[in-house]
Amino acid sequence: MSKHGRILVAMSGGVDSSVAAVMLHEQGYEVIGLTMKTWDYATSGGSSKETGCCSLDSINDARTLAVNYGFPHYILDIRDEFGDFVIDNFVDEYLAGRTPNPCVLCNTHIKWEALLKRANKLDCEFIATGHYANIRQQDNGRYVISKGKDENKDQSYVLWGVSQENLSRTKFPLGSFAKAEIRQMAMDMGQEELAKKSESYEICFVPDNDYRAFLKHKVEDLEDRVAGGNFVNSNGMIIGQHKGYPFYTIGQRKGLGVAFGEPMFVTQILPESNTVVLGRADELERKEAMVRNINLIKYENINEPMDNVITKIRYKDAGMLSTIVQEKDQMRVVFDHNVSAIAPGQSAVFYEGNDLLGGGFLI
Repeated sequence: MSKHGRILVAMSGGVDSSVAAVMLHEQGYEVIGLTMKTWDYATSGGSSKETGCCSLDSINDARTLAVNYGFPHYILDIRDEFGDFVIDNFVDEYLAGRTPNPCVLCNTHIKWEALLKRANKLDCEFIATGHYANIRQQDNGRYVISKGKDENKDQSYVLWGVSQENLSRTKFPLGSFAKAEIRQMAMDMGQEELAKKSESYEICFVPDNDYRAFLKHKVEDLEDRVAGGNFVNSNGMIIGQHKGYPFYTIGQRKGLGVAFGEPMFVTQILPESNTVVLGRADELERKEAMVRNINLIKYENINEPMDNVITKIRYKDAGMLSTIVQEKDQMRVVFDHNVSAIAPGQSAVFYEGNDLLGGGFLI
């Protein structure tokens, strides 16, 4: 009988989830490892060389580690449910002129649900992942996510959508460690190759980090359908032609293919007319934003305007002081100072100190 009970650990084959699994094993949990195959190159149009969390090498690395430490390991094929939801949404969002957050959707609707479904079948009380974040239960009974110790690796931003029910069964073993400490642990385990594995910042199903090529592969005749749209300025004057509105994102400056004599940025995307609006840097600035599909973590509701909230509008954003006002199922964000390049479809995530208040998608 294990000391702490049975726990299902999501293992990608990378250093973070591998060390998390070993850490829990050594703490006395009865660990079961699970590697989820979410996609493959044959359907994604990526390069011929498989890399990242779903490659055969990564799956084998996870299984080898589990065997070496004497705990079971399973492979779960969720390509159909992942593709139907996450990839289809990714394509649909770009075709709607927005910039999607697939990792948030995957965590919220696919990975946690898939993990807990299998955890129930395997009689596991908890699940665990290698995310750099912390979790605790408050006196009011709610489970709260807070930032990980390592500010550069903190992943709380992509976890705002996880439900209270799912958080109640979740553990983040790496939250109180820095990345360098995790790599050193892997070295101390005798896993030198694992410790030196490079980071992947790519979207897992866009392995070449080229979302434009991915869209062209997924949507038949897309280039022909959207080619030849107009670049216009903020006054509506045509100032050039572009290659198709889905291939541009808010705030983009490079790769416009036209010289304007001064730096110009994408400020708006109008899919109905295949128009991309360009402007100067100051035309990207906004003082307010609206956020939909909000999920609150720390509090059930925010009934009064709440100030001194840090709002992040992209993953690597430092965040900006703001006041948030809940308006039914949406949140109004009023920033203390102008922010640049608010991109519809991206996540806006709210923090009270290090605690995650919740988040949603920018409108």
